[in-house]
Amino acid sequence: MTRRVLILGGTAEARALATELATRPGYAVTSSLAGRLAEPARPAGETRIGGFGGVAGLVGWLRENGTDMLVDATHPFAARISAHAAAAAGQLDVPLLAVRRPGWTAGPGDRWHRVPDAAAAAALLPELGERVFLATGRGDLPVFASSDLWFLLRAVEPPPPPLPARCTVLLDRGPFGVDAERALLTRYRIDVVVARDSGGSATAAKLTAARDLDRPVVLLDRPSPPPDVPAVATVADALAWLTSARTPPGRPAGAPDGAR
Repeated sequence: MTRRVLILGGTAEARALATELATRPGYAVTSSLAGRLAEPARPAGETRIGGFGGVAGLVGWLRENGTDMLVDATHPFAARISAHAAAAAGQLDVPLLAVRRPGWTAGPGDRWHRVPDAAAAAALLPELGERVFLATGRGDLPVFASSDLWFLLRAVEPPPPPLPARCTVLLDRGPFGVDAERALLTRYRIDVVVARDSGGSATAAKLTAARDLDRPVVLLDRPSPPPDVPAVATVADALAWLTSARTPPGRPAGAPDGAR
């Protein structure tokens, strides 16, 4: 029996999970990417790009494709799609797992200021410095557009407006090492770093560089995840869950109500 798995992806964990499942018999994996990048890193297996059209669209896709299991391995700040996944899985009684890497923890020498959102970060910045490395992703950029501070923005592709009036956009693709991040902060005379609490090692180098240079960091807290959704921190744990999870008795998961 082939288990059809939809991975809501875009993260390194999602790609690693897709790669593992693509090499295992008995699984047919499709990865869904948001489509914000023109040339995203494509995982193994089938790939679909773009939104589903809300909860109803996701329910329709899961049903039409006979999905047996759903894995939410999106970015920890992708709150909307996580909420849609929880609602759709609940409607169809499809087993849902979230893959959430742990957030970062401050260590000796770190000067972190945790804030609940981008608006709180923008309000705090004038107290911390004039030149800001804004590493929160394109979704938060409009919040800083009215600021009088100077910003360094780094992105894979040119971010859409509105942007801060005083900014430099650096187009580059990571991951970046600590030495490179330290050199970046020094070259642009950065006073303060703003980042999301994404967790993981791929983007943590900027935090280490800020500590080495005694620069403060404003760290945005993660949004609350949907309640009652089981979560694991590693790809290995996700694979164990996929191996042990069972479809609801009496009907194929994802089948319309009344189907047998």
